[in-house]
Amino acid sequence: MMVVKATEADIDLLARLLRAEAEGEGVQGMMMVGNVGINRIRGNCSDFKGLRTIPNMVFQPHAFEATTKGYFYQRARDSEKKLARRVIKGERLWPSRFSLWYFRPRGDCPAQWYDQPLVGRYKLHCFYEPTGEECENIYNTF
Repeated sequence: MMVVKATEADIDLLARLLRAEAEGEGVQGMMMVGNVGINRIRGNCSDFKGLRTIPNMVFQPHAFEATTKGYFYQRARDSEKKLARRVIKGERLWPSRFSLWYFRPRGDCPAQWYDQPLVGRYKLHCFYEPTGEECENIYNTF
C-alpha cells in the first residue's frame, strides 16, 4: 500500500531526485531524501502546505537544488526506482523519519535549520525535524 498516490511517472521523478540529491550517500542516504519528500507531502505544514503530489513536492520553488542541474534530468535507473517505491510504501529511516529538512554543510551541523532542531546526521547530510507545534501532522501520518 502506498502512503501517497504515485503513478509510474511519479516514481521515476522521485527516483531521479533521490539519485541527484544523495547518490554519494548510498542507499540509506537516498532513502532519507525520499523520506523528507514524502514527509513534506504527508505533513501539509510549515513551508510545505498544499503539497499534495510528488511533482508538487519535487518542483516546489527552491526546494531541491538538484532540479536545477542536468544530472537530475537523466533517465532513472531501476535501482533508484526500487528505492522510490520503498519510500512511497512508507519505509522510513532515522534520522529522516519525521524530518522536513536536510542539507549538507561544509562542517558541523547547525543546531537549527529553518528554526527547527537538528535530529541527526547521516554521512554528509544533516536532518531537521519540526516541533509538534510547528507540524503536528508529521507525527500522525503513519
